[in-house]
Amino acid sequence: MNARSTIEVESSPASGKAAPLGHDIVVRDMRFNRKGKPRRWWLGGDPVATAWHNALSATFPRGEAFFIESVRAFRDGAPAPLAEEIRKFIQQEVNHSREHLAFNRAAVDAGYDLSRIDAHVTEMLDLAKGRPPIVNLAATMALEHFTAILAHLLLTNPQILKGAEPEVAAMWRWHAVEEIEHKAVAFDTFLNATKGWPRRRRWLLKSISMLSITRRFVSHRIDDTVDLLAQDGITGWKARLRVWWYVFGAPGYLRRVFPAWLAYFLPGFHPWKHDDRHLIPAAEAELGAFA
Repeated sequence: MNARSTIEVESSPASGKAAPLGHDIVVRDMRFNRKGKPRRWWLGGDPVATAWHNALSATFPRGEAFFIESVRAFRDGAPAPLAEEIRKFIQQEVNHSREHLAFNRAAVDAGYDLSRIDAHVTEMLDLAKGRPPIVNLAATMALEHFTAILAHLLLTNPQILKGAEPEVAAMWRWHAVEEIEHKAVAFDTFLNATKGWPRRRRWLLKSISMLSITRRFVSHRIDDTVDLLAQDGITGWKARLRVWWYVFGAPGYLRRVFPAWLAYFLPGFHPWKHDDRHLIPAAEAELGAFA
């Protein structure tokens, strides 16, 4: 994934945030898929692409509730600019949860059973309840980087949503826009919360969290997609091979974001060192019909 431009950002947490000059987080209270329900294979009639996105969506409501709690735990005492970004981050994530709940209900109405995915996400999040808040924040920071680089891919590669039903595609683009806008909030919250830490300690927690999150994210999302395909009668090793090809071959959902994923481990990394705000206006224009 090539950056259109690189900007210098403040790596120190002293200011409480490190967004580009003039950047703002906009809360767009939009609703999708209320009047009509998407068909079963809503993404170009492709069961694999549909299953991958349905599996992702099934994790979002509980996952985003976890993100909110992880970041909100460090809002008190944050510098005013960062506290305001946390407030808007929470508002955006609440809206995302609501819309993915609606989308997930439509998937259930189309005949899919998402209960196993939901139970597995619940099990994983239950493990987080006994962990120190800073560890949960580090996990949120890693997952927010994941969602931001996937959002960038979605907005730059038309093949990802090619043939998707228009309102469903609009929902995913809306979500992607806001993931890009708030991609550094958890990161800046972590910097502020660990401002007294040595850089090495901060880097180790950040890196270990990302490695753990990546292993679980990739394996679980592939398993979830295979599970949904089985509900379409697509089973066996060929089904799993089709999923692996989708994420690592063509369109290469995870293969394409690998360079941006790897950048997370670089010393001095900050999400806004890759300024992709230029993607937002065009995506917003496409959302106008659904406002």
